[in-house]
Amino acid sequence: MTIADICVKTTPSTYVAELAETVRRRSPSESVFHQAVDEVLANLAPVLARHPEYIEARILDRLVEPERQIMFRVPWVDDAGIVQVNRGYRVEFNSALGPFKGGLRFHPTVDLGVIRFLGFEQIFKNALTGQGIGAGKGGSDFNPAGRSDAEIMRFCQSFITELHRHLGEHTDVPAGDIGVGVRELGYMFGQYKRIVNRFEAGVITGKGVGWAGSHTRTEATGYGAIYFLRDMLATRGCSLEGRRAVVSGSGNVAIYAIEKAQALGATVIACSDSSGYILDEAGIDIALLKQVKEVQRARLSEYASARPSARYVTDGSVFDVPCDVALPCATQNELEEQHAAELIRNGVQAIAEGANMPCTAGAVALFRDAGVLFGPGKAANAGGVATSALEMQQNAARASWSREETEARLESIMRQIHDHVRATAASYTGDPDNYVAGASIGGFIRVADAMLAQGIV
Repeated sequence: MTIADICVKTTPSTYVAELAETVRRRSPSESVFHQAVDEVLANLAPVLARHPEYIEARILDRLVEPERQIMFRVPWVDDAGIVQVNRGYRVEFNSALGPFKGGLRFHPTVDLGVIRFLGFEQIFKNALTGQGIGAGKGGSDFNPAGRSDAEIMRFCQSFITELHRHLGEHTDVPAGDIGVGVRELGYMFGQYKRIVNRFEAGVITGKGVGWAGSHTRTEATGYGAIYFLRDMLATRGCSLEGRRAVVSGSGNVAIYAIEKAQALGATVIACSDSSGYILDEAGIDIALLKQVKEVQRARLSEYASARPSARYVTDGSVFDVPCDVALPCATQNELEEQHAAELIRNGVQAIAEGANMPCTAGAVALFRDAGVLFGPGKAANAGGVATSALEMQQNAARASWSREETEARLESIMRQIHDHVRATAASYTGDPDNYVAGASIGGFIRVADAMLAQGIV
């Protein structure tokens, strides 16, 4: 019996079910990775039925296995002179479309399963940008909160001393993520430059504008999510003008989602941190929020103390607040079924994921059943990595584009992603509003076709 005969006898649904079971058997403790794989597999049956060559070439079997996984120790010395040891990770998932590309996350919850989940999501997100970038992700269980600049510098230098041998502008290009901003990237780039004795600007993105970084990179993920949300609403003849919005989180993504939403006419009335949320019916004062979070590096309670129209709420969820649109911009699985049910009861019209998989599968199902427009993170939060790719272009040309040019390119990319996802959903499911299927299928086909063309590697 030939492989082709086997593929004829293997239905897409059987193939998908068997692969999901294999993933669980090989990685039994990585629940968020399983969740990410399940979300993609659940949408691919019509693609596999139309393209049996993907089954024959076992594209998905290869796609769920990273090309390379790197785990290493990161020893460093704290300000008290005590040696500390953390774990570092880099999962290089897929390079069919270009060099591995994805951020570094420093947070105590980071483990291999989290990095594999994020790297797998990155495959489809990066493919949707159309920017010729592969997918990877990395990080450490190091917690920068409460650490001095000197401690963070020593940790970053130790981290990149080990990781640098796996990086390169044509190999693997990391960026920032939770816990990793311009400060941390600066320390890592400086140490990389010192080790290799070359100023390879394109080896890291998210750099400061004054040293080969790109305008709008800090704002890109939040801005991109709002552009995607705006385009979703436009399909129903609506805009952001006059909409009440809530945003979870108060980091880079949340801050700049708030900024762009309000610039387009929405009133953002709430955002959150790990202890609670602020409710400001007058609309979030973005200048004050930036002062509290970016300058003072303080808790949101300080915003409420300085703003008479605001109060800080420590019980319940930011998703309890009645709104027209909601943007989960904090972390994975933060918006659960009960939150989705409450948002629906309160009349929410659209959701755009600013974080990576912040909505559970049950929450997504509720939104879809209720007819709420839902933009998955694979598409809606692709603005960050898209602008990282734009930074790589500038570095390769030794050029620096203006803020206006860079933001215009970002806006154009997000519109192309939206339109591609919507058209793909219509083609394969008959429902252009099925952005979940459209994002998974659209990203998958681009990667799968490149993998077919490049042979069994």
